[in-house]
Amino acid sequence: MNTTRVRVLVVGAGLAGGSTAMFLADRGIDVLVVERHPGTALHPKAAGQHPRTMELLRTTGVAERVLAADNKPLQIKVATTARGEVLKTILGDAPRPRGEVSPMKPGMATQIQLEPMLLDVARENGARIQFDTELVSFEQDMLGVTAQLVHRPTGTLSQVRADYLVAADGHRSPIRERLGIGRHGWGSLSHQAGIVFDADPRRLADIADSLYFLWHPEFTGFFGTAHVPGRFIFGVEYDPARGQSFEDFTPQRCVELIRLGLDDPELEPRIRTVQAWEMAARVADTFRRGRVFLAGDAAKVTPPTGGLGGNTAIGDGFDLAWKLAAVLTGQAGPGLLDSYDPERRTVAELVVADSLANYLERTPARTDERSWPKPLGHLEVVFGVRQRSDAVLIDDEDPAAVEDPRKPSGRPGFRAPHVPLVRNGTTVSTVDFFGRDWVLLTGTEGGVWHQAAKHVADRLGIVVRTVGLGPDLTDPDDRLVDVYGIGHGGASLVRPDGVVAWRTDFEVADAAGTLQTVLTRLLARVPSDAIPAGTGR
Repeated sequence: MNTTRVRVLVVGAGLAGGSTAMFLADRGIDVLVVERHPGTALHPKAAGQHPRTMELLRTTGVAERVLAADNKPLQIKVATTARGEVLKTILGDAPRPRGEVSPMKPGMATQIQLEPMLLDVARENGARIQFDTELVSFEQDMLGVTAQLVHRPTGTLSQVRADYLVAADGHRSPIRERLGIGRHGWGSLSHQAGIVFDADPRRLADIADSLYFLWHPEFTGFFGTAHVPGRFIFGVEYDPARGQSFEDFTPQRCVELIRLGLDDPELEPRIRTVQAWEMAARVADTFRRGRVFLAGDAAKVTPPTGGLGGNTAIGDGFDLAWKLAAVLTGQAGPGLLDSYDPERRTVAELVVADSLANYLERTPARTDERSWPKPLGHLEVVFGVRQRSDAVLIDDEDPAAVEDPRKPSGRPGFRAPHVPLVRNGTTVSTVDFFGRDWVLLTGTEGGVWHQAAKHVADRLGIVVRTVGLGPDLTDPDDRLVDVYGIGHGGASLVRPDGVVAWRTDFEVADAAGTLQTVLTRLLARVPSDAIPAGTGR
């Protein structure tokens, strides 16, 4: 059997797998994606991209494709029926604080729209995608992973040897199961029958701009648009403990439920698909085992209330991609990959808790005795989570997991704040400078840091972009140095993912030596050494 050699093997072509492949290929890494299904998702599933995700997608041009879809944001209503009594109205899930914490608009693409976009860009940059191909076994050793694949239509076996394996194979994740990685959390919440149907859009025009959580006397469910003309989604909860099953949802029963939920006894919905799915809240105990990494639903399962599941999957993909690329190109030591688990698992825990709190708000009261979480705040979870790992140099003792991104501190571990600047007469954001390389940001007196960055980048063989205030880049509101906490002579070192990795608020005698010590430690290039006293803030 011939063996195909690849740097990274990605199993699963959903949002996590597709984004991982796209971001890796964009960085020049040879990547192969295998997907057991014959194509991308048929069910709308996750919809909406918050501005933080759009910042990441912008690095490969996908954000522009998402915005071109021109889907309107939805209002969320809890009602007895779609045309009945509204019990409460909730603003759309995606935060829309453009100009406040991000320069980007939110997107409203569905999963069936976004997955092909990710894979198209991945292919354009050299990634290989194989559908109808299933991973049947794998073994890992100190140098890589050997995987056995089968082409499902023909039964043809093949073998792949990869440096690393990314398990983006969904919430059931056979790879996670084979690794023996357990999960924790609140477990199963409900069983759902998800129905995709077509209908005359004019007949449903008055309710198509909202997402409804339905508290009908006969069932609990939801209704919304699939963001495809004339196509809609309808879900109904069922309880196996009460003798209910997915088999109850015959085409005739689905039509009856849709008519009840939409208050339209004459509606003629054309049922396209009916899928069973479990709403749950679980997080894997670890996101890494050797050379295998979990991403997306393989790593965490979250209720869809809040629109954070798909966004978090894309965040997993970006985090894995920049770190794997740095290691595979020799810019970082393998130790950098140790940061993936603590950083992304922290995000997953907060996302699941916040989404679960939203779920409880939009469904009938729970009667069991489980300890349910309280909402953390959507903006805090999207923009304000603090990353804690060896890839960040934190020297304060604040244990808080999040901060209010509308009042950013610029401290290491947090996303680098959005501050409007003017470059050659055009308004830009600090965020515009992040997303690919390391960036050293300074005030008007940071020239010594710019010289040091060039010297250290050449010595380490990496790219460090320097951005400083001066004649061509001005700060009309005089906020940058205060928001970033760097003073006029200090500097902020921002990672490729836009997270502040280190900062100082003053100039030091040996800027090049300090910066080299900082970067070699962050990149795990040498055994960890103490950062010179007094340089971190």
